[in-house]
Amino acid sequence: MIEFPEAAVRVLADERKAIAAAAGGSHSAFEQLYRRHAGRIYGLCLRLTGHRETAEDCVQETFVSAWRGLARFEARSAFATWLHRIAVNTVMARHRVRMATLESTTDASAEELDHRAGEDSPPLDLEAAIAALPGGARHVLVLVGLYGYSHEEAADALGIAVGTSKAQLHRARQMLAERLDLSPEGI
Repeated sequence: MIEFPEAAVRVLADERKAIAAAAGGSHSAFEQLYRRHAGRIYGLCLRLTGHRETAEDCVQETFVSAWRGLARFEARSAFATWLHRIAVNTVMARHRVRMATLESTTDASAEELDHRAGEDSPPLDLEAAIAALPGGARHVLVLVGLYGYSHEEAADALGIAVGTSKAQLHRARQMLAERLDLSPEGI
C-alpha cells in the first residue's frame, strides 16, 4: 500500500472541503480553488494559444465554466484534471471560432496564416518557438509532449484522428528542431 505524506493528505482533504463548499455557493472557497490552480491553467492556455491576452481570457472562461459546472463535478478524476479538460475545451472552442472567422474573411487557409505569423520574427527561446508553431502542431505538442496526454486523449480533446495527432506531434518536433537548430530526436 502506498503511503502519502501527511501534508499531501491534508492538502487533498482541504481541497475536497473547498470543492464541496464552492459547490454549495461559497465564493471564498471557489477563490481558494482559483488561487491554487490558476497558474497552471494559465500556463496550459498560454502554451496552447501562444498569446498572453488570449490565454488570460481562456483562464477566465475556464473558471467561469468551472463555477457553473461545479455541482456536476463527480470527483472521478482530480479537480486539476477536470479543470485541464475545461481549459482545453475552452481554448479549442476559441480556436474553432477563430478559424471559422478567418475562413470566411480570407482565401488563405488558417494553416498558412498561422505559419506566416510564426515567420515574422525568429523565436528567441523554446516558449516563443512553441508559440510560433501552426495551431494544430502546437496543440498536440502541448498536450502530448508537455502535459503527457496520450495521443488518444489529445485526439479526443482536439476533435482529430489519433493518426493526425501523431503526425502533428512529429511535424511540431521537426519544426522546433529547425527553428532551434537541434536534432528532432532531442525534442
